Amino acid sequence: MTSPQPAETRTNGRSSQTATLAEIAREAGVSAPTVSKVLNGRADVAPGTRSRVEELLRTHGYRRRRAEATRSPLIDLVFHELESAWAMEVIRGVENVARDAGLSVVLSESAGRLTPGRTWADQVAARRPHGVILVLSGLDESGRALLTSRSIPFVVMDPAGDPGTDVPSIGATNWQGGLAATRHLVELGHTRIGAISGPSRMMCSRARVDGYRAALDTAGLPVDPELIVTGDFHHDAGYQLGLALLRREDRPTAVFAGNDLQALGLYEAARELGLRIPEDLSVVGFDDLPVARWVGPPLTTVRQPLTEMAEAAARLVLDLGKGEDSSTATRVELATSLVVRSSTAPPARA
Repeated sequence: MTSPQPAETRTNGRSSQTATLAEIAREAGVSAPTVSKVLNGRADVAPGTRSRVEELLRTHGYRRRRAEATRSPLIDLVFHELESAWAMEVIRGVENVARDAGLSVVLSESAGRLTPGRTWADQVAARRPHGVILVLSGLDESGRALLTSRSIPFVVMDPAGDPGTDVPSIGATNWQGGLAATRHLVELGHTRIGAISGPSRMMCSRARVDGYRAALDTAGLPVDPELIVTGDFHHDAGYQLGLALLRREDRPTAVFAGNDLQALGLYEAARELGLRIPEDLSVVGFDDLPVARWVGPPLTTVRQPLTEMAEAAARLVLDLGKGEDSSTATRVELATSLVVRSSTAPPARA
């Protein structure tokens, strides 16, 4: 009888030997078909057995050979939240690449969590897609190990935190965008400029506010922490926080909103308080969603090339799936640019 073929080389640096399904099964005290079921995301495996096998797969750095990893004609696209025009731009970009490659796109949402849960991971293992793209999200160590062991490549787009040096990712020049937005307001003559940031747990939010601070500092203007408020990238946050900023006795004459949706909420707050844009208040957003051109007055904003970022993420995940070594990290940042429209103007004379 022939001996089992090696599954893949160990990649954790502890051994140059090979690990077979039979060896992993023997260590786990189960059969090789049971290990195969775990690899394929089958539900008919006891939770304790599944955990034991997954731990051994991680320990051995097991990676299924691509010749054995039959793939479905799918790309998994995972959002932490799926409820805005922002997401539609990303979907459009991934669809553009998937369509040309003869693939379909499966959408998932992690209900606001920055890492998808174990149920999602098992479903991906069962689907065996060509690749996974995670948007404003990421993977914990066990999630990475699960995808790696199945030879399913993954890319993080606009990572929420530091994705690590070994995780391929696509982002944008958020710091430069925040700098450009605030510098535009400074050059118009504004000296009291507020900021409505996104969630502080997200790297892109922090980078945009850091760019805002840098622009003020470079101009010799003080950074007033009372004028920096933290939102959640949604319209209601822009409205509620906008009301708080604009009701101040020493209200700002301009506000940099962390994204277009919060800028539109700020528009609503200004109207409610009888303030005109841009005569009484200048507003800059971030993203350049289609609605930014349609709102009245059209919104000055920082263009984040969302569709292009999504296309780049899709191409990268497919390229990784074709390569012999998908462990090589790739970090790409696409340029942002300021788009000046009618929501900004010099401040009114006192």
